[in-house]
Amino acid sequence: MLNRTLAPASKQVNDINFIAPIKQQLTNGIPVFTVNVGQQELVRIEFIFENVNYDQNKPLQAVTVNSLINNGTKTLSAKEIAEKVDYYGAFLQTEYGADQTTITLFSLNKHLKAVLPIVRSILNESVFPQQELDIFIQNQKQKLQVNLQKNDFIARKTFANAIFGDTAYGSDISLADYDALKRYDLLSYFKAAYKPANCTIIAAGKFEAKEFDLLNQFFGEEWENNNPSTINEFIYTPIAGGEIYIEKADAVQSAIRMGNLSINRKHDDFPALQILNCLLGGYFGSRLMANIREDKGYTYGIGSGIASLKNAGYFFIATEVGTAVCADALQEIEKEINILKTELVEEEELDLVRNFMLGSMLGSLENAFSHADKFKNIYFAGLDYDYYSKYINTVKTISAEELKTIANSYLDWNAMTRVVVGKK
Repeated sequence: MLNRTLAPASKQVNDINFIAPIKQQLTNGIPVFTVNVGQQELVRIEFIFENVNYDQNKPLQAVTVNSLINNGTKTLSAKEIAEKVDYYGAFLQTEYGADQTTITLFSLNKHLKAVLPIVRSILNESVFPQQELDIFIQNQKQKLQVNLQKNDFIARKTFANAIFGDTAYGSDISLADYDALKRYDLLSYFKAAYKPANCTIIAAGKFEAKEFDLLNQFFGEEWENNNPSTINEFIYTPIAGGEIYIEKADAVQSAIRMGNLSINRKHDDFPALQILNCLLGGYFGSRLMANIREDKGYTYGIGSGIASLKNAGYFFIATEVGTAVCADALQEIEKEINILKTELVEEEELDLVRNFMLGSMLGSLENAFSHADKFKNIYFAGLDYDYYSKYINTVKTISAEELKTIANSYLDWNAMTRVVVGKK
């Protein structure tokens, strides 16, 4: 009989198998990466475009085009697009990222022939009706006004602008930026960014020769868009750390966001820094959670992270604490950073982090879509699957001494920009 008083034996994850996509090409040269896995008649097709032509005087061009791209074309109104997509049980999603913009279609295989022409119309013939733009501007201004009352939003916005300046990564968006949106600017950006030369397609699910032929039929010829473009490239110089304090006299909680420019996924030390980050604040059992939440009771949650962008990487810590304990919380965060720089991590704690990270990696590979997502992470960083092999090996083998070295290389309290919004 099973003895339920005994915990089941645990063991470390050994092998993680990644399903690499097959690379093909449409007639017009668009690369297509296919993860053909699964028996369900369902596919996800992502049309991914690099962000281009950044103008700090028009910081909302790319995100607005992405938001309004399915709100009307030369042949279809926004209502018709929504009704047709819904009729075929499909789902169309737009997503704006700091480096790429994505239009994603989820569809049953049997309806692809009917749905793909709708997507083609969106990617070739969007007209951005003035009425839709006016509604978007009104809604986004209201949303921004509401968000500007939230301390955590102000802290995040201020922090990004402090380390990245007025670039696509850190632009300090204001109400005036929405008022400056013009339909002709959106059309200009659309024609420059949404074109075959700037497109990568990633298909996942049951995507076989028949589906590829349909994709090539509708997207393999020339598109209407062909304006000149330059892919966004930014260069950043680390700035001296310091504190930015934005006082809110009636605040009950203070938002803290702090960190600095760091390395991205391309750097050899990135996997080791991810392990260090996990120890510090990257999961529920982290040191920051144990100290600031569990022991001190200063917050409901605190976490740290490392963001890998195409042109930069950055490390951050974020939390909200009671105003009466804001200064104490900052002291405790600094203390935890210094402990990692001066003391060796106990093997038991390190093993827990190893198991968590490897288990999380394994658990994230549950279907064709997640395998495609793992491919995107390395493809757009200019890497290959050796990155994951190195990551897994580093998690398994890194020593406490190596982590201490990484902490001293990348965790510098004095180099961190510390944003506090509220009272301290």
